[in-house]
Amino acid sequence: MIINDEEVRGAVKLLIVGGGGREHALLWKLAQDNPKGEHFSAPGNAGMSKLSQCLPLKAEDVLDIAEFASKEKIDFTIVGPEAPLVGGIVDEFKKRRLKIFGPDSQAALLEGSKVFAKFLMRDFGIPTASFEVFDDPRKARAYIDKVGAPIVVKADGLCAGKGSYVCKTKEEAYQAIEEIMEQRMFGSAGDKVVIEEMLSGEEASFMLLSDGDYLLPLQPAQDYKRAYDNDEGPNTGGMGSYSPVPVFPPSLQEEVLERIAYPTIRAMQERGTPFVGVLYLGLMLTTEGPKVLEYNVRFGDPETQSVLPRMEGSLLDALIAAEEGRLREIEIRWREEKCLCVVIASGGYPGKYEIGKEISGLDEVEKLENIIVFHAGTKNVDGKVVTAGGRVLGVVGLGRTFREARKRTYEAIQMIKFDNIFYRRDIAQRVEEKE
Repeated sequence: MIINDEEVRGAVKLLIVGGGGREHALLWKLAQDNPKGEHFSAPGNAGMSKLSQCLPLKAEDVLDIAEFASKEKIDFTIVGPEAPLVGGIVDEFKKRRLKIFGPDSQAALLEGSKVFAKFLMRDFGIPTASFEVFDDPRKARAYIDKVGAPIVVKADGLCAGKGSYVCKTKEEAYQAIEEIMEQRMFGSAGDKVVIEEMLSGEEASFMLLSDGDYLLPLQPAQDYKRAYDNDEGPNTGGMGSYSPVPVFPPSLQEEVLERIAYPTIRAMQERGTPFVGVLYLGLMLTTEGPKVLEYNVRFGDPETQSVLPRMEGSLLDALIAAEEGRLREIEIRWREEKCLCVVIASGGYPGKYEIGKEISGLDEVEKLENIIVFHAGTKNVDGKVVTAGGRVLGVVGLGRTFREARKRTYEAIQMIKFDNIFYRRDIAQRVEEKE
């Protein structure tokens, strides 16, 4: 790959697929790794437009993106969201002999189908919650009657992080079945449901780079799925995150590598679908040991926003090495600072919300030391940055302690204004209190 040529190092032509906070964070890091290179985003956002040329292409436009990469002779493509991975963007790029980081559509079933993932874990003895699968809502309700609550109900397919229902009562579980299987809130993703026991403990997100055989762990993070403080309200795509995770020390990470991560990679090899990309483990740290809540097949959002600012060295080198099957050559170092990301959202999210609200204060915030603003749902209109989605911005702060990082982050947030702004005020609060 061109990046190994010292004369042209840092001059790679890169394409980032996606336009959210995760993709802005990836672009922010890759642009540092690739200072002389060209950067393109499909579709990107207002923040990404400062670092790349944004294309009028949706992330799901697999053929159009592949055609652009072919025509422009893109050296390397990095895919952010899950939908194009499940939709076969890697298969299409490989067919055209284009270099791309991510799993092909068969390996992406780890996230694309909860049923596939749960049966793989059962077949290969990977620790997870006990479960049953249903394609008939009547049988699903009968099972809920039998086992009672609390219980978890999950749609089989992709639901943008919103298809998992933690049900404290049988009535809530019935409602989940109705929304997923009868109201078809998530379309064909609700053809089947997984009903599983509710695990208790601390959650952790653990992302690892995979070349199909070897795994390179990133630093863990913890995210906040619920919309409101104290983990109340509906599930969202994620309202904030922090890294590192004190309850998930290196010794426990080694256990996860041995009992969960490598068995997953070997299972995919045995299935004939080797996994190359980001293996994201959503874990519950139970009294019986770590167990898998879910697999994702890409960088987490918003976990990436609190992990990458702590990374030293070249992410681009690591991604290319993973794609080329030589990840063993790469070593990553991490800054000691604590980092948190607070997502600023449009009022009403994850339900209905309005867009087109002018955002003020960004220029001032971006001048602050140890503060980074990653754009998610934003666009440029007549020289102004306006809201264009449910999750609008991720404000990231670094500090020697979580207390310092939290103070810095929330002070920065006070400088950002738009109509009907909302965000959680308790990101990393519990871990700060335990410092």
